[in-house]
Amino acid sequence: MPLSIPVKKSDGLLCQRKSMRFRFIEEYETVWRISLMCQVLQVSRSGFYRWRRRPLSSRSQIRNSLQEKIKVIHNTKHKDNYGSPRIHRELLSQGIPCSENTVVKVMQAAGIQAKFKKKFQVTTDSNHAHPVAANVLDRQFDKSTEPNQTWVSDITYIWTNQGWLYLACVVDLYSRKVVGWSMSSQMTKELVLDALQMAIIRRCPKGSLLHHSDRGSQYCSGAYQRALKVNGIQCSMSRKGDCWDNAVMESFFATLKKELVHRQKYETRALARHSIFEYIEVFYNRERLHSSLGYLSPEMFEQAV
Repeated sequence: MPLSIPVKKSDGLLCQRKSMRFRFIEEYETVWRISLMCQVLQVSRSGFYRWRRRPLSSRSQIRNSLQEKIKVIHNTKHKDNYGSPRIHRELLSQGIPCSENTVVKVMQAAGIQAKFKKKFQVTTDSNHAHPVAANVLDRQFDKSTEPNQTWVSDITYIWTNQGWLYLACVVDLYSRKVVGWSMSSQMTKELVLDALQMAIIRRCPKGSLLHHSDRGSQYCSGAYQRALKVNGIQCSMSRKGDCWDNAVMESFFATLKKELVHRQKYETRALARHSIFEYIEVFYNRERLHSSLGYLSPEMFEQAV
């Protein structure tokens, strides 16, 4: 009868600790001499070289392969904004089976994380004599069942070395797609009118459409209100000083600032325009996965219907 030698738990723990020391030596061999590290960590040089010659386990090979794929997704232009949920979805869309928990562990081990900055600032100026509309939307951000039922709009600003660049956007609540936008060095009614006209030309809305914004003077201006009326669009406005009434637009601008603007230093307005155009039209509308859309981009979500 063969002799059975029990393996103590302490023996397994010792092997694990030794393996950790060997990994440390391998990582820092370009910094310190291997012999010195072996001496300090109380392991043999021969043991280190035997450990390094061992073939990787199948589990380690799978993890290393997954880590490389995660790095490719993470480092692709704009994708370094992705955290584990979106990277997990991207892997699944590529036919790579894995759990989100595994993705989290691999990203943590490799030091991969989404990079974010501080939130944006508010631009609303409601100190004017223009009439304001009622809050018809009333925070019903998820009620749209098809495109062009509800649009929301707002203005934000981006600093450049030439001064402020103002950005107005129109977003369709159905797909969270930016359907109209405009940029200018001045925050005038023409800024928001241009964004609205782009949305109308692109989407050709038919039937009942609700347009929601804050009470800013640009949106309350006679020219803007006439443009809404001529196109049969109903007007809705947030309550005074309540940013939550236009939370989807606030969220979009926060994402834009965190993922792009706060990580750039724009020398000119022209460079900022190009960067923001690329973010909206190439990345945000067509590539960025939205958790509220079942991890589809706005374009993919509209095409899937």
